[in-house]
Amino acid sequence: MRYLFLFLFPFLLFSKPFKVATYNVENLFDANFQGTEYKEYIPGKHNWNQRMVEIKLNHTAEVICDLDADIIGLQEVENSMIFEALIKRLKRVGCGYRYSAITHKKGAPIQVALLSRFPIVYQKELQVGYSPLVRNILEVEVEVERNHLTLFVNHWKSKGREGVESKRIKYAKTLQKRISSLPAKREYIVLGDLNSHYNAHLTLDKRLNDTNGVTAIGDILQTVINKKLVQEHQMLKADHGIHYNTWQELPFKYRWSHKFYGHKGTLDHILLPSGMFDHQGIDYVNNSFKVFKAPYLFTKKGYINSWRYKNGKHMAKGYSDHLPIYALLDMKPYVPEKQIRRSTKTVNQNIEYLYSVESLSNEVVLKDAVVILKRGNHAVIKQTLYGRGVYLYGCAKGLKEGYRYDLLVQNITTYHGLKEVTDVIKLKEKGKISLDAYYYSSKAIYQSNLKQNEVIYNITGVYHNKKITIGGKEIPLYFKKKINRPSNGSKLKIGYAHLGYYKKLQLVVYSKKDFDILEK
Repeated sequence: MRYLFLFLFPFLLFSKPFKVATYNVENLFDANFQGTEYKEYIPGKHNWNQRMVEIKLNHTAEVICDLDADIIGLQEVENSMIFEALIKRLKRVGCGYRYSAITHKKGAPIQVALLSRFPIVYQKELQVGYSPLVRNILEVEVEVERNHLTLFVNHWKSKGREGVESKRIKYAKTLQKRISSLPAKREYIVLGDLNSHYNAHLTLDKRLNDTNGVTAIGDILQTVINKKLVQEHQMLKADHGIHYNTWQELPFKYRWSHKFYGHKGTLDHILLPSGMFDHQGIDYVNNSFKVFKAPYLFTKKGYINSWRYKNGKHMAKGYSDHLPIYALLDMKPYVPEKQIRRSTKTVNQNIEYLYSVESLSNEVVLKDAVVILKRGNHAVIKQTLYGRGVYLYGCAKGLKEGYRYDLLVQNITTYHGLKEVTDVIKLKEKGKISLDAYYYSSKAIYQSNLKQNEVIYNITGVYHNKKITIGGKEIPLYFKKKINRPSNGSKLKIGYAHLGYYKKLQLVVYSKKDFDILEK
C-alpha cells in the first residue's frame, strides 16, 4: 500500500487547482560588491551588510512561504547568488522549490526570476534592449501533468526617471512578437511588474504620453479593444494575442498592490490569453484572482510595510513596497462568468445618485460635470445650477476650475458625514464655462436647507472661536492651514468657501487668497 501511495503521490499533489503568483520583492541584494548595485545597496555603506541581507532573506522567504504558490515570478532580485541564497533559505524553513530560473542580463542591477514546483523543460531570455537598465523578459516552460505551460516574467520600465510610455511599449512589442510565434494552442501567462495600471488607456499621465495615447498594456498586449477593457466572456472566442486582465475581477476599491505617495496602483499583473478559457488542458479558475494581504505586510496605520530605509540607513524592518498577487489554474474546464455574481458595467448617473448609495457596484459616468472650485488636488463639481455638488478628494489632478467634463467615478466614500469621490478619471474635456451662477451668496446662510458640497461666494462676517457670524447667524469656519486662522474678533471677507461637513455643516477655507481680513 505504501508503494502505491508513493506512485500516486505526484498525481494527488497536482490534481487540484494550482496557484500562480508574482511578487516584486523590492531590491533583494547580496553583500558582495559587484559594481552594479544601487547606491543604497553598496556593501559597507548605508548599514547594508550581511546581517541586513539575512534579515531581508528571512522576510522575503516568510512572504513566499505564506503565499504558498506553486509557481511564482519574482522581480528585483540582484543576481543568481542571492537567488540561490533565497532558494536555500526557503528549503531550510520547509518551503522549498525544486525548480528555478533567473535572467542574466550583464551589467543590470536587478534581474527577474521564477520558482516552480513543476519541472522546467525550457527557458530563455527575451532581450528588449542593450542597455543594462533595460531588463530582459524571462520565458520559462513548465510541465504540469503532461501539459506544457509557458510563463513570461516581466519587469518593465518604471514611470519615474523619464519613464515615458514608449519605453514600456518596447517591452510589450518584444513580448507580443514572441507570443505571435507560439503555436496557436500553446498555453501561457504574462505576469510581473509591468509598471502600468490596468486602465492605462484612461489614466496615462500627460507627461508620460509620448505615444499619442497608445499604451503598452492596453494596445500592444490588447487588454483593451475599441477603448474598452476585454471582458472574460470575450475570451471564449478571442484571437491570438488578446489578453484578459484579472484585475477586473476585484471591486474597484480592492484593485491595488502598490501605493506611491498614497496613490493606489495596479503595477503588478497576471494577464491571460484565450487558451486559459478554452476547456482544453490548463484553464483559469474563474474569479480566483486575489491580492495577498497578510497582516504583517501592513503597518499599524494601514500603509504597505515596505523595506525600511530612513535617514540614509537600512532599518532591518519591512518587506516590500509591493503586495503579491495570484490566480488559480486547473485541469478542469473554465466556468463561464454567468455563474459569478459580479457587475462590471459602466452606467450614466447624476451626482444625486452618489448620495443615495454607500459604495459603487458599477463605475459611474457623470456627464457635463463642472469644476466650480479647485484647490490643490481637491475640487467641488456640479452638473446643474440647482443640482447637488460633490467633493473630489485627492483626485482632481488634471482638472481645471471653470471647465466642464465627462468624468468616470470609480470610488466614493463618506468621511465623517462628507460625501467624497476618491477616484475619478477624466473622459472628455468639454470647454470653459462661466461659474457665477453656480455659487451661493451670503443669502444662502439663512436658508434652512443648506446642503454640503456647495461653494459660498463673497460673504462678510466676524470670526470668533472657529465660527463666523453673518447677520446674527453662526456657522463653523475651518481653515485648512492653521497658520491662516485669524484672531478672534476679526472681520473677514471670504471670497470662496466650500460648504463641507465634519459631523456637522461647516465652511472650509482652503487658501489665504480666498479671504481678506477687513478689521482686527
